[in-house]
Amino acid sequence: MVVQKKIVDEVSGWLRVFDDGSVDRTWSGPPEVKFMADSVTPHDHFVDGVAVRDVVVDQESGLKVRIYLPEVHHSYKLPVILHFHGGGFCISQADWFMYYTVYTRLARLAGAICLSVYLSRAPEHRLPAAIDDGYSALLWLSSLAKGGSHEPWLVDHADFNRVFLIGDSSGANLVHAVAARAGEADLSPLRLAGGIPIHPGFVRAERSKSELEMPQSPFLTLDMVDKFLSLALPVGCTKDHPITCPMGAAAPPLEGLKLPPLLLCIADKDLLLDTEMEYYECMKRADKDVELLINPGMTHSFYLNKIAVDMDPDTGIETDRLIAGIVEFIKKH
Repeated sequence: MVVQKKIVDEVSGWLRVFDDGSVDRTWSGPPEVKFMADSVTPHDHFVDGVAVRDVVVDQESGLKVRIYLPEVHHSYKLPVILHFHGGGFCISQADWFMYYTVYTRLARLAGAICLSVYLSRAPEHRLPAAIDDGYSALLWLSSLAKGGSHEPWLVDHADFNRVFLIGDSSGANLVHAVAARAGEADLSPLRLAGGIPIHPGFVRAERSKSELEMPQSPFLTLDMVDKFLSLALPVGCTKDHPITCPMGAAAPPLEGLKLPPLLLCIADKDLLLDTEMEYYECMKRADKDVELLINPGMTHSFYLNKIAVDMDPDTGIETDRLIAGIVEFIKKH
């Protein structure tokens, strides 16, 4: 007799959790958008000026990163951008097509090596698992810089004195958390030159005005915020947890953190606008080096929506502005 599994939790289209603890992340929303979550096979040869490879960085845990190497015709070393993907700590993968399109483009335009971490996902791996993965990838880069590990693409081409963290949505929360942890360690000769949190998933237990008033988008609804975080945060914790509310009373005081310069990227129609701006104001008060890049008229993670980027002129223009701002920040540091 086959026992039918029961769904105990669901995030529309994205995720189903069953009573035996198993998780199904098969896309069940509109089929015409499924391609954005399709896996892209790595290629060691250059396609449109970028080669892509997957590398295991920790044999024990099996942690992997995807490396994007731009074609180089000069001898000087390239900055390194370490990417943490979004998805509410619960979904998405480093090899998704929507990340491939953005990070091949960024590698080309910034003349930088991009690495995207295959982060552990909740609910199987609740926080702080994703932070540990992000920090492990940074430690691996540090060991490459010291000569303790070998990966030819990085050893031959990377400037370990210019390493940047970048992340979208929940991945932007990891930029803050991993940078804060790195500030307590000696990673030399690696130097963390900057952090780029894009549309961070900063929230409080109490709904903000923007959560109640801004439009919900395909990449962020209130249901997604609530469900993903209930599955991802340590059991019994609220959204006032330091990972989701680094400017809150439960978090270490921002003044005491050793952080690199940050470029905080914000969409002014984002559901989470108010808490993102609160983070910015608190960082400024704590005397941290933080710049603001605002995309007007845009919603959460707009630049990852390939259909909107290609079909809607405003989204295309704002995506160009966002990437140009990121490239400028990297060149400046």
